[in-house]
Amino acid sequence: MSNMRPRKYHVTLTDEERQSLIGLTRKGTASAQKIRHAEILLKLDENHNEKPWTVNEIVEAYHTNGTTVCTVAQRFVEEGLESALNRKKQLNRHHKITGDVEAHIIAIACSDAPEGRDRWRLQLIADKLVELQVVDSISPTAVGTTLKKTSSSHGL
Repeated sequence: MSNMRPRKYHVTLTDEERQSLIGLTRKGTASAQKIRHAEILLKLDENHNEKPWTVNEIVEAYHTNGTTVCTVAQRFVEEGLESALNRKKQLNRHHKITGDVEAHIIAIACSDAPEGRDRWRLQLIADKLVELQVVDSISPTAVGTTLKKTSSSHGL
C-alpha cells in the first residue's frame, strides 16, 4: 500500500470514542483482534494526532497487513465504531450437515462395509451420501468431522 496517495477513508474519533478505545486497549480483556483494531483506529485518528500514522507504520508496529488497516478505516467511516472493532458476520456460512444428514452418516458408518472392503473410509461414506441423494456433494473431511463429534468411533 503506497503512502503517496491520499487516504480514502479519514478516521476522526470523538473524544468519547477515543477514551473508549484507550480503555479497551488498556484493560486487555477484549480479544486480540478487537484490541488490534482499536489500536489501528487510535493511530489513524485525525482529530487527536498531529500526524496520523501511515498504513505502513501501523503494519510494522502491529504485525498486521495493509488490507486490515484499510478495512478497519473503511468500516469505521461507513458503519461506525462497533463495526470497525468487531469481526464481520459471515452470512454466507451455511452448513450442509443437518441432523438428517448426520443420521445418514452414522447409519452408513455403522453398516457393513462395502463388498471387498474391510471397513468404511470417509471418501466412501461421502460417495454413498451423494449416491443416496442425501446431499449434492460433501467432503470426506466434513464426514470425518461429523463422526468425530459423536462419542464412539462407529467402526472407523
